Amino acid sequence: MQFNFNSTEPIYLQVAEQIEEAIFTQTFAEGTQIPSTTEISKEFHINPATVLKGMNILVDNQLIEKRRGVGMFVIAGAQARVVAKRRDQFYDDYVKKLVSEARKLHITKEELAQLIERGFATQ
Repeated sequence: MQFNFNSTEPIYLQVAEQIEEAIFTQTFAEGTQIPSTTEISKEFHINPATVLKGMNILVDNQLIEKRRGVGMFVIAGAQARVVAKRRDQFYDDYVKKLVSEARKLHITKEELAQLIERGFATQ
């Protein structure tokens, strides 16, 4: 994990995003314990309350759970929830804009599909 202390994005949101990314990439696999609030705060010199605030977002989003006296663990199905969230975000951030621009350029669905195929072929 690394945090940008000069960013306009609050640190607690960066904490949540970094842990969510680790769940997405399965660095933190389902059922495994994640680093504690204290461990993260000490390693990155972040206030423990800030770390906890970020973790609570993930608890609210049903990605991690608190086990009293044990720690925080990744919930079963968390990775699938992150994938679903990112697919929705991909649609909102990219597909809607792509279709809107294609319409402005009078690109048909078929032409757009060909362009996308060409994009996949060059990667």
